[in-house]
Amino acid sequence: MDEHIILVNIKDEPVGYATKEDAHRTGALHRAFSVFLYNGTKLLIQQRAANKYHSPGLWANTCCSHPRKGELLEVAVKRRLMEEAGIACPAEEVFSFVYKHKFNDELYEHEFDHVFLGEYEGEPVINPEEVQAFKWIDIEELKCDLEREPDKYASWFKIAAPRVIELIRSRG
Repeated sequence: MDEHIILVNIKDEPVGYATKEDAHRTGALHRAFSVFLYNGTKLLIQQRAANKYHSPGLWANTCCSHPRKGELLEVAVKRRLMEEAGIACPAEEVFSFVYKHKFNDELYEHEFDHVFLGEYEGEPVINPEEVQAFKWIDIEELKCDLEREPDKYASWFKIAAPRVIELIRSRG
């Protein structure tokens, strides 16, 4: 059964519900989150599984998803970190942004994305249905790679990662 996600307006106020696939087919604005875990100057990123219906094989943040109908954002973050990476650790919301990306005439990302940041020491456990690979990458190397080879990265990641890198630098 497909879970319903939360459709929102530009103020992130709920306006309805849809399946994830319907929201992505119609381009409806919906609530999402992106989790970035770091250790010192290294960021844990994932390569999305090859079977994903959008952005397969691209590199992105540690995990990302959508809260389900009736699910608190913080609960969804904990659930997906465990489902995608086998990780239980605290993460705090550090900023949010709205973006729209057209993959083709029938597939869009239009999200009000809440970005969470957390410190983590350890190795993730790959859920092969979600993730092809994880790697720890130095934030300076990532910043250069984003400029050199942006097509290797998911659309939302290219927007959020530079801001996350600055936050990590300011904490270090």
